[in-house]
Amino acid sequence: MEAGRGWAIETEALSFLYPEGTRALQDVDFRVRRGEFVAVLASNGSGKTTLIKVLSGLLRPGTGTVRIAGRDIRGFPSRDLYQEVGVVFQDPNDQLFGATVEEDVAFGPRNLGLPEPEVGRRVAAALESVVAGDLLSRAVHHLSFGEKKRVAVAGVLAMEPSILILDEATAGLDPAGETLMMRLLSRLNRERGITVILATHSVDLLPLFADRIYVFRGGRVLKDGPPEAIFCEHEMIERASLRLPYISGLLHDLKRYDGVPIEGLPLTVGEARKRLLDLIPEALIVGNREGGGK
Repeated sequence: MEAGRGWAIETEALSFLYPEGTRALQDVDFRVRRGEFVAVLASNGSGKTTLIKVLSGLLRPGTGTVRIAGRDIRGFPSRDLYQEVGVVFQDPNDQLFGATVEEDVAFGPRNLGLPEPEVGRRVAAALESVVAGDLLSRAVHHLSFGEKKRVAVAGVLAMEPSILILDEATAGLDPAGETLMMRLLSRLNRERGITVILATHSVDLLPLFADRIYVFRGGRVLKDGPPEAIFCEHEMIERASLRLPYISGLLHDLKRYDGVPIEGLPLTVGEARKRLLDLIPEALIVGNREGGGK
């Protein structure tokens, strides 16, 4: 592994053993480039939450190395680390404790000793980034679950980290809320250059947003690569107790059980439509259109 060469975060031979004997991580080599959107895809109990806690300094590495921007995490003072790496937990109720949204989002910057005008600027910018500016004066306990998720992200963004790590960011959200959250994270990544690491077991939106995916099982990395390389390995996905994105699963079943000659597995509806149209004789498509069919 090439230490420090453009990596926002990297681990080498990382292992972690809990005091009661549970080995949560084993020989994990994990690295994320600056400005990448990387997903850690794993079923429950596969080590993804432990990985998050080690990467963010909440747990010390057992063996192996963790580097942030080429610097060993053991050498980071807590104050510096929390300005470099921001963590959003699965349940926002574990993270929100201010009486109002403004008070909660301002907590981190105030703890840095920043002057109030700068605190106010950061709070406003962070809430605007997650489309929650209208929530500024709301009581935290009056927010919906989805609003709490976005405010939790804003509280981390107010620290202006270069790396954002999220544990199950879409858990507990309805489909519209999931899409909104993923679009917010994508915008933070693409427009502001924030490195995003998303730990999840939800697969359907990843092909649209993730640059690369790490698949974990039993605290080990099974495979990493772009979505098209990950989801073409159906047996590996099953071994990790995961599933294909719905559209890929449908096409996989058509190929496996019905003999439809589909090459590879499309990851989006648009790709699937193109693949299926390529299999339909042109004369049939033209006749259907001339006959008024859709």
